[in-house]
Order: sequence, then structure tokens, then C-alpha cells
Amino acid sequence: MLDRYEAILDRYAELSAALAEPETLANQPLWQRLLKERAGLEEQVDAYKVWLLLDRQRRDCLEMMDDPDLSGEARTELAGLMPRLADQELLLKRLLLPKDSRDERNVILEIRAGTGGEESALFAGDLARMYERYAVRCGFRIEAVSVSETDLGGIKEGVFLVTGKGAWSRLKFESGVHRVQRVPVTESSGRKQTSACTVAVLPEAEEIEMSILPQDLRIDTFRASGAGGQYVNRTDSAIRITHLPTGLVVTCQDEKSQLRNKESAMKVLRSRLWDMKRREADASQAADRKQQVGTGDRSERIRTYNFHEGRVTDHRIGLTLYRIQDIMDGDLDEIIDALRLADENSRLAAADSAEKT
Repeated sequence: MLDRYEAILDRYAELSAALAEPETLANQPLWQRLLKERAGLEEQVDAYKVWLLLDRQRRDCLEMMDDPDLSGEARTELAGLMPRLADQELLLKRLLLPKDSRDERNVILEIRAGTGGEESALFAGDLARMYERYAVRCGFRIEAVSVSETDLGGIKEGVFLVTGKGAWSRLKFESGVHRVQRVPVTESSGRKQTSACTVAVLPEAEEIEMSILPQDLRIDTFRASGAGGQYVNRTDSAIRITHLPTGLVVTCQDEKSQLRNKESAMKVLRSRLWDMKRREADASQAADRKQQVGTGDRSERIRTYNFHEGRVTDHRIGLTLYRIQDIMDGDLDEIIDALRLADENSRLAAADSAEKT
């Protein structure tokens, strides 16, 4: 590991020297490329410099312990130093983990009602509002691509585009079945009911990654339907695109023009096709959308929202928080940060195991 950091430090010095050269300054594309590369190394370089300082202090303490007059002070200093050194070594390992190249991408967010009838659709609407509020907190933009609403304001199926730097990095662990336990507004006897919704999160595919032939598409226009809620368009600009080779169908019926609806629908279609291609190329990555969301049955849950107890439990990491209203209001950072940390720990363990073998 330290050899890799020495190489990073050398490369950082090379880039800094190159950026100061007159020839580089005169070549703006080259200057910007080198500047971007150096910026990508700064976090690792800073962390390694801190480790070098701590390690130097550790070696100084060990030398001082040979002096009877200084050994007591050295032991005390070393005892406080070692935990900091261990934490810094862990940080160095984390910073060497491969980056997810998709982390900065926009996201296609799909929410569907599952088991539970109208209550499931109502909770799907609650989840849509939760993610909308979270997107605002993160500085992202979220817009409806296609939403099928119920008479009571629930959502049978909703597709949303979340745009903003780092959208995928924040939302990629949200795929799965979300279970709700509460007394539905439709329940006159006051009995608690368990329902479920499915969430699928896909990184938006770039156009250069997934080219689609015009002759492979059937494009229909129609008037949006629904219960007249906030997402429903009231003009004839709704678009339905069918990808003939695969049978994938995408509709877009937001409140914008027909051209914008077509652009949004193509983004969703491109992302679904890219995800399909990726699954076929590497099934071991378990990126199957159907596997992500399951069947929508109550037993296939990644997270439970229990309104009676005021708690939210993420079953993948065993995290339970007793502040359900804050979470439904979009305060998801504690859950998402915990999921990201668990993923890092899992990858660290795999890397350590690989090194030992």
C-alpha cells in the first residue's frame, strides 16, 4: 500500500512541475487535463502526508523510550498516537478502493406500488415525496418523467429523473422493496396494515454508450391520463416509445412540450437498455432490475417504515432510527451514509482477503 502512495506522491509532484511549465500554460486543453488529474490525487496525497507525519512521530517516540528520562512521556504520547495512526491507515486503504465511475451521474428513479392495494399506492406517493425532498436537500433537480396516479393521490407507477453531480453515489443503494406498516387512511376499523412498494435506481446512460437505431423505435403520442394530480399533463404531448427488439416501453407525460417528453423518455429507455446490456455482460454484478426490486411482496424488503413505532429499519445493515417523520421529510443522509460505509467495509474486507491469498 505504501508503495502505491509513494507513486501517487511522485506523480503529484510531476504534475505540479508540469503545470508550471510555460509550454503547458500555453496549451489550455493540456493544462486543464493535467490540473484535473492533479485535483483527483489531492485527497490521497493529503491523507498520505498526514500518515507520514504521524509515523514520524511514532518513530520519534520509540527512540525516546530508550532514554530513561523520557520513556514515561514517550509511552504516554505513543498510546495516544497509535489509534490516530490506525485510523489514518484505514483512511489510506479506503482511498485506494476503486471508484465507481458512475457516481457522478444522473439517476433514473422508478417507484411502483406492490402488495397492499391502494395503501401501497399511497405509500409509493409518500416515497416519491421523500425522494423529492431529499433531492432538494442535496441540491439535485428531480422531475417526473411518467407518473400514473390513483383517485386518492397515490402512485401506481412513477418514473423520475434526478439530475445533479453525485446523484448516483447518493441514491444507488435505494433499490429494493420498501415495506410500510401503518393504519391506512382507507382502513375504517383502525387496523394496522403491511404494504410494500418497489424502488429501482438506474444510472443515466450516456448517448455514446447506448446508440439506438431510429428504425427500432415506435413512437406514439397521446393525452396523459390519471386522477388529475400534480404530475399529470393535460395536453396531447404525452409520448410512448416502444423499443421493438426488446419490447421495452417507456412513457413520458410531464407538463412540458412533446419534444421534451420525447427527450426524457429516450433518457429512460437508454438507461434501461444500458442496464440490460450490462447485466448480460456481467451477471455476477447482480444488477438485474428485477432482482433489485423483487416481486414487490412484503417479505422481500430492504427497509421497513413502521409509523406506529415511529421507526425506520434498514434490514441490510441492521440500522434502526426512531425519527420516521424526519426521514419521510427527506432527511436520509444518516441511512445513506451508513449504507455507503457498509459497502466500503465490505470492499475493504474483500481486498484484505485477496491480499492474504
